[in-house]
Amino acid sequence: MSPIVYDAAVLVAADRNERRAWAEHKVRLELGIIPLVPAPVVAQVSRSPRQAQLRRFLTGCTVVPLGEADAHEAGRLLGMTNTADVVDAVVVTTAIRNRATILTSDPDDIGRLARASGRVVDVVAI
Repeated sequence: MSPIVYDAAVLVAADRNERRAWAEHKVRLELGIIPLVPAPVVAQVSRSPRQAQLRRFLTGCTVVPLGEADAHEAGRLLGMTNTADVVDAVVVTTAIRNRATILTSDPDDIGRLARASGRVVDVVAI
């Protein structure tokens, strides 16, 4: 099974304690798949230290820092698509670098960025 990159919607669902998000996350962990979460995704959903569910969920993930090369690549994708969502672009660059599937509630925008990259990226709508 390929690596997985979580977009913000997965973290929001976990923070809301949605059973499906937790159950699917547990299955991934049991299969040895440690989901990747780009640091800007964490920044997008983190609003309070009282988000205990979010923090608990993230302990089962690898939070991927945003380095300079990935920041430039994300910016390039934004320029190619004339879009502005930095977090979406970073999700795509993280997936490309790790040959991972993206789980997202925004498959249209993510797909557009992925296509602009010229690379094959699996995008799964949740």
